[in-house]
Amino acid sequence: MYFSLIIPVYNRPDEIEELLQSLERQNYNEAFEVVIVEDGSTIPCETVVDAFKSKLFISYYNKPNSGPGDSRNYGMRKAIGQYYIILDSDCILPENYVTSIANNLQKNYVDCFGGPDNALDSFSDIQKAINFTMTSFLTTGGIRGGSEKIGKFQPRSFNMGLSKKAFIASGGFGNIHPGEDPDLSIRLWEMGFETRLYKDSYVYHKRRIDWSKFYKQVNKFGKARPILDSWYPKYRKITFWFPTLFCLGFLVAIALYAFGIPLLFQCYALYFAILFLSGIIENASLKIGFLAVIAAVIQFYGYGIGFFKSFFRITVLKKQPEKAFPELFFKK
Repeated sequence: MYFSLIIPVYNRPDEIEELLQSLERQNYNEAFEVVIVEDGSTIPCETVVDAFKSKLFISYYNKPNSGPGDSRNYGMRKAIGQYYIILDSDCILPENYVTSIANNLQKNYVDCFGGPDNALDSFSDIQKAINFTMTSFLTTGGIRGGSEKIGKFQPRSFNMGLSKKAFIASGGFGNIHPGEDPDLSIRLWEMGFETRLYKDSYVYHKRRIDWSKFYKQVNKFGKARPILDSWYPKYRKITFWFPTLFCLGFLVAIALYAFGIPLLFQCYALYFAILFLSGIIENASLKIGFLAVIAAVIQFYGYGIGFFKSFFRITVLKKQPEKAFPELFFKK
């Protein structure tokens, strides 16, 4: 058994059913293990898992709630495979997903890889808009899997691979969330392991969230980044400031416009027009183009505010991350 697929789940039996259905359709010729880790759910998925035990080599574990990172570690400790494929429960896999990973590892082996995410036609318009803004070069610069020009790719845990060797050496994920995946990537680099983007090993990432949940998610992303910068200062990048600077620049643009200087405001208008048209073209939908602009505003504002607040508390006030933002840390 070479591959073990590690899937933590929290109160999402419907998601697990869709994910297992897509695993049942895989065209990979060898056997693989599926490890489901119930992270203290009040709505368990054991009944759903039982229905697939005759179709998949599957294990199910129920443990107290300790967060997704610790649950992934738990699953990897229980797994029998030599290479772990880590997925979020809200993913659906194309039929050649496992095969593409096997082929990529054979051609360009690394002890840790990441793949991009995509959207299915069946996803809601808001889900498609959020997927667009989270993956578009216009909004994230391709850091979530859309670009191979990044020197050291940081895999994201919704679609990530990790060798048993790298897991044992690193100890797996830390207790910060979000931010546990870049934290692991950097620690692996420090130990001499390589990471790589497998661009064709994509998943369909459903992201069952509304605008409010999306704001909370990206706001936490923003808060986590200065914490990671304080732990690993040599990996700081000026690009991490872009959402905050984007928001501050927009306020300046409005002020200048009020004083009869419209140039900066016009630049922002042009950017959003390009984003709008790109969303329309990529999704073949006028509505999704409009929703993509809303998603981008929420993404920039949520991340930018979270980043600035965290930077001030962590870098300026020198507060301990666990005390400054206890909501970002799970107790193991």
